[in-house]
Amino acid sequence: MNVNAQSAQGLAIPFDHQRLDRLMDAAGIDVVLATSKHNVQYLLGGHHADFFNYMDATGVSRYLPVLVYAKGQPEKTAYIGHRLEKWRIQNQPVWTPETQISTSGTVDAMQKAVDHIRKSGIKVKRIAAEFGFLPYDAAQLLRAAFPDAEWVDALYVLERQRVKKSPEELQALKHASEVVIDSMQAVIDKTPPGTSKADIVEAMRREETNRGLTFEYCLITVGTSHNRAPSGQKWEQGDILSLDSGGNYRGYIGDLCRMAIRGEADAELEDLLGEIESIQRAAFKPIRAGVLGAEIYAAAAPLVQKSKHHNHLEFLAHGMGMVSHEGPRLAERGPVPYPNEYAREPLEAGMVVSVETTLLHPRGFIKLEDTVAVTDGGHEIYGEGLRGWNRAGTA
Repeated sequence: MNVNAQSAQGLAIPFDHQRLDRLMDAAGIDVVLATSKHNVQYLLGGHHADFFNYMDATGVSRYLPVLVYAKGQPEKTAYIGHRLEKWRIQNQPVWTPETQISTSGTVDAMQKAVDHIRKSGIKVKRIAAEFGFLPYDAAQLLRAAFPDAEWVDALYVLERQRVKKSPEELQALKHASEVVIDSMQAVIDKTPPGTSKADIVEAMRREETNRGLTFEYCLITVGTSHNRAPSGQKWEQGDILSLDSGGNYRGYIGDLCRMAIRGEADAELEDLLGEIESIQRAAFKPIRAGVLGAEIYAAAAPLVQKSKHHNHLEFLAHGMGMVSHEGPRLAERGPVPYPNEYAREPLEAGMVVSVETTLLHPRGFIKLEDTVAVTDGGHEIYGEGLRGWNRAGTA
């Protein structure tokens, strides 16, 4: 981040706007309109509307934040928020030179954005909007306002902007990951026999919340079942347990998976989890700045292919940060396929990759998932603990 960059009112611009200018210039984009919660929060340096964290509806419309950013002209940036944000903005001003409040939903918010673009004289030959996060009525208004403009999806340029994390972002991801691991340890240690999956998920929610995270989700399996939804199924003696949980810290997600058992793991279970650990470690090995993203898959593939369980093994590596699955996107096939242009490009220091290996076995659902930050000299694993069979009820 250019720490010396400031907005007109003297507040630091909280992201590397020169990087965004370069990305926009390479794509021929004149102005970006960010309308997703995560991208608006990123571009505002953390600001978000508390009231709309988990809902959008406001009667006949929905919440639509709009941030307007013109290439090379941060002084013309505007943020259009909701009237329920005004108190937070009064206490914690945002950096944007222009800040407005909408009162009646999507159309009102977009009309204010259009008015700002016109008033500011921003060039609009090519506009990037977040197609997947732009309601139909707001999109209609925007297109009608600039009928001669060329339109492109802002997803790619904004993802490219976020893919290289700042030291502050990396610290938030590391903290979130470590807290998720600590929460898993507490739940595994304290859960008595006969506890249901639903109650274990609730315990994870409490542990993560009490440690300062916003609980996002917990995928859970018990025994030989591969069903990962909370239910009344109980964790009994001899059963294995898979916990795959995401906790959010200041907008950044810690997402890890660990295994536990009520009792002792036999030799077969030790071998199965050991094989998954070997695949994970092989995938970690090439991760460093300058290595092509595809090398992560290339390192894991031989171990997956030679496994006698290869028909039931799934390997996945994907970027993460403010979104559980974001750039660098590496897989065009597999359990979660994406356009994989990052596979053909070198990794950059500051990228963060989630690496996960899953085995669907008759003994149960067995998985490890790790968060790995790319560094100039290699990589750093966030939340590395609890990698083996963790025994229940040791508290």
